Amino acid sequence: MTLLSRRSLLAASGAALTAPLAMPALGQGNWPNRPIQLIVPWGAGGGTDATARIVGSLLERDLGQPVNVVNRTGGSGVVGHSAISTAAPDGYTIGMITVEITMMHWQGLTQLNPESYTPLALMNSDPPGVQVASNSPYADIKALADAIKARPAGTFKASGTGQGGIWHLALVGWLQAMGLKGDHVRWVPSNGAAPAMQELAAGGVDIVTCSVPEARAMIDAGRAKSLAIMAPARNPMFAQVPTLNETLGINYSVGAWRGIAAPKGLPAPIAQRYGTALKAAYENPQFKEFMTSRGFGTVWQDAAGFASFMAEGDRAMGEAMRGAGLARG
Repeated sequence: MTLLSRRSLLAASGAALTAPLAMPALGQGNWPNRPIQLIVPWGAGGGTDATARIVGSLLERDLGQPVNVVNRTGGSGVVGHSAISTAAPDGYTIGMITVEITMMHWQGLTQLNPESYTPLALMNSDPPGVQVASNSPYADIKALADAIKARPAGTFKASGTGQGGIWHLALVGWLQAMGLKGDHVRWVPSNGAAPAMQELAAGGVDIVTCSVPEARAMIDAGRAKSLAIMAPARNPMFAQVPTLNETLGINYSVGAWRGIAAPKGLPAPIAQRYGTALKAAYENPQFKEFMTSRGFGTVWQDAAGFASFMAEGDRAMGEAMRGAGLARG
C-alpha cells in the first residue's frame, strides 16, 4: 500500500469516527420538537375558532408541544385556507379547514380544493339557524318570511360568512324553497359568524344565518334571537328553536363542517401520529362536554373517511351552487 493510500484510508477512518450519528428520518422520533401552529381561516370568537382552540389544547397534552391557534382571516376564507395549504409539510403547521373549501373554487375565488391538503380528521358538523336582533319586529320565522316575500328584492340584508360561503348558501336555499330568487335578500360578506352577529346587534344587517351555537353569546346577552334552524330535527341544546319544516312546511336542511388538515405532502408517519392524537382528542370527555355544552355537533371521520366526505361534498356543492347561480365557469 502506498503512503498516499494509507493517508487516504486514515482520513476516511477518522471521518467515519468523527461524523455525527445520522438523525432519524422525519416523523421517526424527532417530531415534534418545537411549537405547532394551528391556522383558523375565520375570526376569533366564532364556532370554528372555539372548536380549534379546544382541539389545540388537547393536542398539546398529547404531543408535548404548544399548539398556537392563529386566526388568518380575509378573502371569504381564502386567506386562511391558502396559508394552511402553502405552509411547509413538516407537521408544524396544520389548520381547521371548513366546508367553504368545497365551495370557494366553484366561485372562482381560488384554485384551492379538498385535494390541496393532507386530510387528518373530521370532527364537527352543524346546521344553520336564522337569527335576528332582539328588537326585531319579527317574533317568529313565519312573520319574517312573510315580510321578506312582501318587500322588494334587496330590502333585507343578511350576513354570516363570506360571499358564497355555507351560511350564504343556506340563505339562498331557504329563499329558493320559498319560491324567491336566491339574491332576494342582499348578502353582506363577513369574516365569520362572530363579526356578523355584532353587525346584526348594531343594526347593520337584518338577518344572520349561522349555527345557533355561534350565535349563542349574543342570544344569551339578550341582543339577538334565533327563529328557526335548517335541520331535520331540533337541536336538544336549543329545544325552543323550531325547524323550518315545523313552522313553514319547508323541508330544507344544510350544514357546515370543520376538520383538521395539513399541507399536501405531509409525511405519512406524522399524519398517522396526528390521526392518533386527534382521535384521542375527539374521544376525550372534555371535548365532548365542551361541544355539547355549546350545542356543537360532533362527528368523526379518520383521514380516509374525511377525504371521501370532502370529495362527495365538493361534488354536491358544485351542483347546488350552479343551481343557485353562484358558480363560475
